[in-house]
Amino acid sequence: MHTTATAPPLTTITLDDGMTLAYRELGSGPPVLLLHGWPTSSYLWRDVMPAIARRNCVIALDLPGFGGSDKPADVRYNFDLYARALDGFLDRLEMDPVDVAVHDIGGPIAVHWALRNPGRVRRLALLNTLLYPEFHPEVMEFATGLAKPDTRDGMVSPEGLGGIMRLGVADPARLSDEVIAEVCRPFADPDARLALARAGFNLSVRGFAEISERLPELDVPVRIIYGERDRVLPDVADTMARVRRALPHAEVTTLPDCGHFIQEEAPDRVGELLADFFSRPNS
Repeated sequence: MHTTATAPPLTTITLDDGMTLAYRELGSGPPVLLLHGWPTSSYLWRDVMPAIARRNCVIALDLPGFGGSDKPADVRYNFDLYARALDGFLDRLEMDPVDVAVHDIGGPIAVHWALRNPGRVRRLALLNTLLYPEFHPEVMEFATGLAKPDTRDGMVSPEGLGGIMRLGVADPARLSDEVIAEVCRPFADPDARLALARAGFNLSVRGFAEISERLPELDVPVRIIYGERDRVLPDVADTMARVRRALPHAEVTTLPDCGHFIQEEAPDRVGELLADFFSRPNS
């Protein structure tokens, strides 16, 4: 039986542009960067990190707008903002090149950045994520809801966030009240909740189209791991099949009994799969 690990403590740094970012770090060795999605944070990776940290320095970042990082309510949470954050963060920590694992909107953020920065990513692991501009109708409905004030407030309330977390696991009983409380904790004030909402719909379709067009250029080892019972991204199997066609060398593992948040449902399995992938010798 899995025992929940104590999450590594948050550390913060302030970039040259004044943005403060928070992250968790564990282990030593070649660097691995973990990127979460909406509405989570580095906390999502807490039980996955120990396995990877046996041979790597693993760092889970709180993206701008999430966790312990800055959450300005007056900026566009677009590809350019996240690229500046990644550039500044990796430069400050002298992590170059880096292995990367991504989940949810962490996927398009990282892949878009990697395609524009060839050579900075050595290996890429894709967990339940979205990469293409042809969004599933339920994803479009969700993003539209976040953009409208009359629906937004409920979606980013503690009740709304608890609902999306429960929707994102195959068995809600696996998700403790403690985990849901930790997801909600960074969004206690209205500005933080507004930032969270904007972070859910500001990634441009044009950026996704660039990913779609250029993905075959990604000449690095790719590992795909996803839960088949994903109700947050219902077309995840189609997305990953499309990635596999674009990147035939990608390895695929599916988790039939898991939903969207596989780090919560199968952290030991996910951790071992990622640890194996990131500890392989450089080709």
